[in-house]
Amino acid sequence: MKYDIVVIGSGPGGHVAALKAAKRGRSVAVVEKAELGGVCLNWGCIPTKVMLKSAQVYHYMTSAAAYGIDFEGEVRPSLDKIVARSRGVAEQMNKGIAFAFKKAGVTVLAGHGRIAERGVVEVTAADGSVERIEADHIILATGSRPRELPSIPIDGVRVISSKEALVLGELPKSMIIIGSGAIGCEFAWVYAALGVEVTVVEYLPQMLPLADEEISRTLERSFRKMKATVLTSTAVKAVRVSENGCEVDVEGKKGAMTLTAEVVLSAVGVKSNIEGLGLEELGVQTERDKIVVDEYYRTNVEGVYAIGDIIATPALAHVASAEATVCVEAICGESPEPVDYTTIPSCVYTTPEVAMVGLTEKQAIEAGYEVKVGKYQFMASGKATAAGERDGLVKLVYDANTNKLLGAHIIGGAVTEMLGEPTLAKRLGLTAEQIASTVHSHPTMYEGLLEATEEIL
Repeated sequence: MKYDIVVIGSGPGGHVAALKAAKRGRSVAVVEKAELGGVCLNWGCIPTKVMLKSAQVYHYMTSAAAYGIDFEGEVRPSLDKIVARSRGVAEQMNKGIAFAFKKAGVTVLAGHGRIAERGVVEVTAADGSVERIEADHIILATGSRPRELPSIPIDGVRVISSKEALVLGELPKSMIIIGSGAIGCEFAWVYAALGVEVTVVEYLPQMLPLADEEISRTLERSFRKMKATVLTSTAVKAVRVSENGCEVDVEGKKGAMTLTAEVVLSAVGVKSNIEGLGLEELGVQTERDKIVVDEYYRTNVEGVYAIGDIIATPALAHVASAEATVCVEAICGESPEPVDYTTIPSCVYTTPEVAMVGLTEKQAIEAGYEVKVGKYQFMASGKATAAGERDGLVKLVYDANTNKLLGAHIIGGAVTEMLGEPTLAKRLGLTAEQIASTVHSHPTMYEGLLEATEEIL
């Protein structure tokens, strides 16, 4: 068989690339060795959000009296039902990808894909059978997997990764989460909300190391209100597993100490899936565990492309999808505008949620900008007060010389839905005057964008 385009991987990058190419009349095949939709749909973004929603509902129910609701009886979480719902939603979305492929005429080949030679992909099925297919263009979109550190060996039972955290058989009494990026923070919130004694250990000085410092401090306070322990500037030296649980040796601000918990969740980042793809044999250039590409995702080998977590760009689902679009448009002879990596939105779905785009205040100053910072506290918001979610703020960073938006950093209830406006404003180079003269509906959380902007005027 020969196709115009073969895509290896069907995650947010791979399936978008395949569908975009098919809609442009190209013959397309997708090679996938696991579930359609990749990690994001099956073991990442989507099932995690399902668990977050279940934990949030439980949190609301245990706080019902604050909303004037009285009921009798004990409210308790059923982890097996929460997990079942999470897996059910992932399965439903998986079927949606399969249907979209079928409707678009995309051929799906189950197995491990490897570039055997230029223009040829070898697909090894689960039963060991091998099929060779030809392609004018090969797009690698194989994603990533949880990173495993030598000092934190994952056994899948006592020391787990994010995948096992989605399908635990029962709630542990205690959990230590190593790493406080988006994955670590989201699982910390889920299990703390469900009543688990959670300790978060972060090597760097703040939770969410890539976030604005003020936003991180606000999130840390919210975790402490839930009685979760947060240890920043703390290094993990060793993890020991016993029949009853784990001992974790750490060293931080208070010196060396040993923490104990039933389960340890390692959330120390991800590793690119670039092994076994035939890259070395073909001479595809890699650097620091990433495939080297140009602005249209072409590698140094003609006809071979790479997108998503396997290249040195932000490891986010929507980034992979944007890269897929540009890659396919370039292959099809169009003239796409390259992805603007200075305007990539990023969200963390804890409660309160975190939403951010562009430069932090510190980054802007270090880049040489003279800045103006506008803030709005949600405790002044009628909508936030009505929702009982007054913790949080909007923080906007503007260029003092042009009044153009440099960055937006928001923490509060459901604020991930507010990020569209500042992302578009930054991309289009809008000024504070233009944002302030735009009517914002009342009462809403996103009025905070208007209030924070007016502060700098």
